[in-house]
Amino acid sequence: MNIFRTYKSNLFLNLLLVYIVWGSTYLGVKIGIKELSPMFLTSLRFLGGGVLLFIFTLFVSGLPKFKEAKGSIFIGILLTGFGTTAVSYGIKYIPSGVVALLVALLPIWTFLLDFFFFSKKGPSKLAASGMLLGLCGVLLLFNPFKQGDDAGLTQVFPILVIFLGSIAWGLGSLLTTRITQSKGLTGVSLQMMAGGFVALLASFIFENNHIESLKNIHLETIGALTYLILIGSYVGYTAYIWLINNAPPLLTSSYAYANPVVAMILGYYLADEELSTMSAMAGVLILIGVVFMTLGRKKKGEF
Repeated sequence: MNIFRTYKSNLFLNLLLVYIVWGSTYLGVKIGIKELSPMFLTSLRFLGGGVLLFIFTLFVSGLPKFKEAKGSIFIGILLTGFGTTAVSYGIKYIPSGVVALLVALLPIWTFLLDFFFFSKKGPSKLAASGMLLGLCGVLLLFNPFKQGDDAGLTQVFPILVIFLGSIAWGLGSLLTTRITQSKGLTGVSLQMMAGGFVALLASFIFENNHIESLKNIHLETIGALTYLILIGSYVGYTAYIWLINNAPPLLTSSYAYANPVVAMILGYYLADEELSTMSAMAGVLILIGVVFMTLGRKKKGEF
């Protein structure tokens, strides 16, 4: 019974961290890309943060075994390398509302990958309803089809890149429990460095003025980058790694629905962004969807 309670507490704690912490990174990224290009910001966040964390783990646990390190690097390339970098690339060409909607399809990609290639199990009716409610809520929240944003839908290549990035993220999440990796913070640091390196390569290919942007960087951007590394990556990413090792894929991927709601609330209170009645209704719909996905898991007897 104590083990049951401990697991349940850890589950909700890590879900809460991923929902809130990663939701708050939207504001950090919004501040950071004022002076740094999106993929370059991503590379600094994960590569810089990963190197610092890896140095720390060397003093605590020493060098990782090669086979374990190789597994962590592979997962990092799929998650932050292809997944996060694809989103950063999309931000350059597509309206943010469209990007958020495309990213919010992650639970669906994750379910399809899990169903066809791994567990062969479908979600409960309640969880499936929650997945659809969440998607409808995100669509209502960002309304990417409103006049003025339609141009974003014609950018076929960036949309395909985001889809492929989301598929890579979902695949990496599903493979995490099936591949031998370094444990704890060592594994997290290796994943971050691998993903950050991929983002850096992509940034050099698709972006420019890296040195110039660093020369003219302001304190606000440094603060945003520091927050993205310490809180967004160290806390949020570590919580996510726990979830993909201990929770069902569909429930873990529900963060893609919850994050925009958190971002909307923080933007309203901290960045003076508008919060319309429609946005509030969308937020409620998304949260109901997340609750259904959580209860759907319980209904299947997995608690």
